[in-house]
Order: sequence, then C-alpha cells, then structure tokens
Amino acid sequence: MFRRIFTILVFGSLLSACVSTPEIRSDYDKSIDFSHYKTFAFIQPLATDSAGYSTLLTLQIKRAVQSQLEARGYVYNQGNPDLLINFNAKAENKTVVTHTPIPSYYDYRGRMYLPWSNYAYETTIDQYKEGTLNIDIVDAAGKQLVWEGVAIGRVTPKAEKEREARINSAVAEIFMQYPFSVSQ
Repeated sequence: MFRRIFTILVFGSLLSACVSTPEIRSDYDKSIDFSHYKTFAFIQPLATDSAGYSTLLTLQIKRAVQSQLEARGYVYNQGNPDLLINFNAKAENKTVVTHTPIPSYYDYRGRMYLPWSNYAYETTIDQYKEGTLNIDIVDAAGKQLVWEGVAIGRVTPKAEKEREARINSAVAEIFMQYPFSVSQ
C-alpha cells in the first residue's frame, strides 16, 4: 500500500511540474532574410478584438509583444511597418481519462505465491482549462506569414488572477525562440 501511495505522489508531483510552464513551439520561413526587417506594427483589428473594440487581454498581450520586439531592436511604426503582428488567445475545457493498472501483490494463500493475472484498473478523470496563445509575424509588403510562436498550457485559477504576469512570461518564453534581432 505504501508503495502505491509513494508512486502516486511521485507521479503527481512530476505531472504538476510539467504543467506549470507552457509548451512552446515556433516555426519560420527559412527562405526569408530577416535582416531587412526593422519596424513593426499591429494588424488592425487583432484577432482577439472580435467584438469591435480592444479588450484588456489585447492590451496586455500587445504590451508584452511590443516589449519583446523593442528589446530586439525593432521600432514600432504604425504608418509604414516592415512586419505586422497578429495574435490570438483562446481557452478551452479539456478532459483526459486515464486507465492505470493497479499492481497487485501475490495471492498469498489461495494461489501459493503465484502472481495474480487479473489486474484491476483505476480510472482517473482530469478536467482542466487549456490556454493557447499564438503570435504571428507577417511580412507587411508580401502579406506572408514569416514566423509564428505558440504557447499552450493549463490555465489555473492562480494564473487567471495573475493574468498580466502570466501573459508577460508566456510571451517572453515564445520570443526566446525568435532567433532574430535588428542588426545595427
């Protein structure tokens, strides 16, 4: 019994460690020369502004993205940008059902120390909210996607309370995979 509890505790702590940071992916068009890009602006309207006005979520993501791009030497220029930035955020409920065999010990007397061949299964249902943040960088002249970054992770009640800090962190992690900066 102690062994089973220990296994569950170790597995649970490993699982919780995995979900604390989002999964980050990115990709870009390897045929594009990013060195000629110097300026950026945001697409109007952004994908998160489907209601016809800027939401607080949009403003928070915009600030985080602008900060990351300016740290890489890009200049915000709404009038004549080289790059256009768009982003989308969504949250959806997820359910994961897991069937795990429960290891049994030997049938002590009736089977004379032979292993039990019929394992019982424990069913675990995990319901959670998964958030996805997608950032697109588009060549303004060619209207072509040149880079995209995606963060996918669990949205916990704590994360919802600390939304702006979590957005800043996720955007920073996404841009860690953005290998370009403005050459001086």
